[in-house]
Amino acid sequence: MASEMIEALTQLCQEKHIDELVLLDRLEQSLAKSYEDVLHINTKAGEKARVTISRETGKIYVYKLVPQEDSYDEELDAYTAYDEFDVTPSDTSRIAAQHAKAEINNLVRNAARTQIYKEFSDRLGDMITGTVLQVTNEFTILKIREGVEAELPYFDQRRNENERNERPAGERYAHNQRIKAIIIDVRDPNGNSAPVRGDRSRPSIVVSRTSPELLARLFEQEVPEIYEGSVEIHSIARDPGVRSKVAVSSFDDRLDPVGACVGPKGSRVRAVVTELRGERVDVILWDEDPRKFVANALSPAKVSRVVVDPETGYATVIVPDDQLSLAIGKEGQNARLAARLTGLHIDIKNETLAADVLRELPVVDVPEEEEGGHRCEYVGENGMQCRNMARPGSRYCRIHEAMARYADVSVSDDPDSLI
Repeated sequence: MASEMIEALTQLCQEKHIDELVLLDRLEQSLAKSYEDVLHINTKAGEKARVTISRETGKIYVYKLVPQEDSYDEELDAYTAYDEFDVTPSDTSRIAAQHAKAEINNLVRNAARTQIYKEFSDRLGDMITGTVLQVTNEFTILKIREGVEAELPYFDQRRNENERNERPAGERYAHNQRIKAIIIDVRDPNGNSAPVRGDRSRPSIVVSRTSPELLARLFEQEVPEIYEGSVEIHSIARDPGVRSKVAVSSFDDRLDPVGACVGPKGSRVRAVVTELRGERVDVILWDEDPRKFVANALSPAKVSRVVVDPETGYATVIVPDDQLSLAIGKEGQNARLAARLTGLHIDIKNETLAADVLRELPVVDVPEEEEGGHRCEYVGENGMQCRNMARPGSRYCRIHEAMARYADVSVSDDPDSLI
């Protein structure tokens, strides 16, 4: 009977790709803890149980270890020598079978999670397609392939601060529905990371549908020019489920990067929008000149002038009066996404306000003997001269000196980049 157990364990280890010696060692340790309770071994007095399983016959031996009084080591705070007594009960097979089942299940589960971790830990940022298996109030389980599942979490972070929310607002999923997502994390089963609630029962792979990488991978899938490298995505700003902006450029002067991303009659970008459940996508032309880039990023609003201070990272944008609300967007969304896209702080003013600010600035009298002691020579369209004092060694104040320097630079006001 015992040899049959060894044969069954050997066959199971081969099927599940488990090390047989590791399984037997784990089984011996588990049985030892159980027999300490079954045989009422006084562990407080230093006694313990030891179990050995014959690798040939599978017979189980249970020993009671009683410490020798003169073998106590104060530095180790433990006994170093024991007297062994054979206390093997007659029904070891029944208890062994119960523990063998539990240990085999644990090893199989850990082996599967370890194999998944080795396969997917190097695929962070990759897009996967999964089928919805289970939907709960806090996460959705996706089936990537047979035996491999992923988790799309959307916990209420006010109650679960350490959890994630990777679902765009308004999205709901149905059973057997196929969706695309980005791999953002793979939990290491042997790692020492912070504990996750229900980690043992939750899949190792964590995916997201709010990540900007999802938008990049969808365009890469739909636009051959991006996949081949002739069109490059420079930056992405997303308000998941509502609106996104994508800045693109081309290495070929004859290729229109925005048109390549839009596709014939908008077919390419429409496929991306469909996968994102109607999220509005603006494809923006990237420019190495930050002023032109900011103006393009605020599309579809028309921009009159942009002044960028590279030292502070601020951009002052002047727009026509009728374009102010369009440039700012609903609840500031257009300006906010443009700021994320460009990496600059954007201050938007209409032309009337800009003129009023200049008109209402007080005149500052500076003694003539001080360097730069004269007024700014800038004259506005209303015929009024700027009231600021000129910068030392310059004809203009700080604001109009930058405007005069870039007065010959035109910015894009083409609304065709709006998708």
